[in-house]
Amino acid sequence: MLKDYQEALKDLAKANVLEPNNASTLRSCERVKNMLDDYQGAFQDLDKAHVLEPKNTSTLKICGDIKYMLNDYQKALQDLDKVDVLEPNNESTFKTCTYVKYM
Repeated sequence: MLKDYQEALKDLAKANVLEPNNASTLRSCERVKNMLDDYQGAFQDLDKAHVLEPKNTSTLKICGDIKYMLNDYQKALQDLDKVDVLEPNNESTFKTCTYVKYM
């Protein structure tokens, strides 16, 4: 991998122009911005993806993870609780919830 995150973001911006409001493109933007430690930007992209696909548990889980990284523990737990409702007994969600509650 080249790890040229800025160029990746430029390509994703082009994809977003061609097909706006594509949740998959927004999630890809989030991943790249996360690699750049742009957690606020990553969250904004993920939040848009969540509006487009409100029952996507992966998006909700990552939203919770990012809110945790932004030290917004209460909102992180709210997102993780939504994941638990949509996908009960998810071990990964339980572990993350436990970790957030210990903080």
